[in-house]
Amino acid sequence: MREELRKRCDLFIENRDIIKSTFGWESPYVYPMCAGILTSRGSLAEADRLLNCRDILKANTGPFSNFRGVSKLAVITMLSLTANPEMVMEQMLTIYGRLKEYFWGSEYLTVAAATVAEMADPSRYEEIIRKTGSIYSRMKSTHPFITSGEDSAFAALLAMSELNDSCIEREMEQCYHILKPYFFSGNSVQSLSHILALGEDFAEPKCRRALELFDTLKSRGLKYGTGYELATLGVLALLDVEKDILVQDITEADAFLKSQKGFGAFGVGARQRLMYAGMMASCDYVPDLQSMQTAALNGVVALVIAQQAAICASAAAASAAAASSSSNS
Repeated sequence: MREELRKRCDLFIENRDIIKSTFGWESPYVYPMCAGILTSRGSLAEADRLLNCRDILKANTGPFSNFRGVSKLAVITMLSLTANPEMVMEQMLTIYGRLKEYFWGSEYLTVAAATVAEMADPSRYEEIIRKTGSIYSRMKSTHPFITSGEDSAFAALLAMSELNDSCIEREMEQCYHILKPYFFSGNSVQSLSHILALGEDFAEPKCRRALELFDTLKSRGLKYGTGYELATLGVLALLDVEKDILVQDITEADAFLKSQKGFGAFGVGARQRLMYAGMMASCDYVPDLQSMQTAALNGVVALVIAQQAAICASAAAASAAAASSSSNS
């Protein structure tokens, strides 16, 4: 394993353990989700800072707020990465309130609001909020039966790009129709097509690369998840790195994670583990987040935003697991 990749995986495990020891009794899906947020930024979790951000969230939201649901720890983690968490929390709530003019309130919408607050310049908030609503309306119009609350987060990701609405709709639809014959879940294919729409290339080569990655990993005995995890395959497909190098990195990261407590037979599951292995492998090939502060979103920089798909996917998995647990109890 490359030294940088090994360090990244070590940091991921250390972050997971710090978060787990700081916040007990959460879903096992939530800890690696938050560890991934920190690790993709190259940051080590600080328990005191996380607890302070928890208190900020609690002080600004009611007990039944969607900010206190499955996405709570993700929001706390994102706040901990900011220089002024009180101000960012206020921005998140303002954005969330504005987004509710276009959507029903949900935990997915909190992820959308947190992503916009963290990654976009405040001068663009209104433009992005309107664009998010417009993009979602186009999704709903084209695919009324598979477009749901979770797509609001993807709509926000797309709204932060420089692509216009009609271009985004065209790219999503072309990717969807190319990919749908290969996967059972139309909902998951739609999420994957959302991410691929961010890439500069034509739809066919982007989709072909995603399928080649999926098949190459499968030939190595690594079955990439075709549920909520599928969207993050799009992040990998958009990276400007040789397929064989990327697959090798993912394979080695997956083997490392499999040897760690919580990622084996009784952990989050092989498919979620592979998703995080892909996330660790991608970190070295995505531009520094600091470029987001000064550069417009386009081309390669859009990959940084695409990484947020992992948060959406993990939040969805955690929500589904929580619902399943509740129905079985």
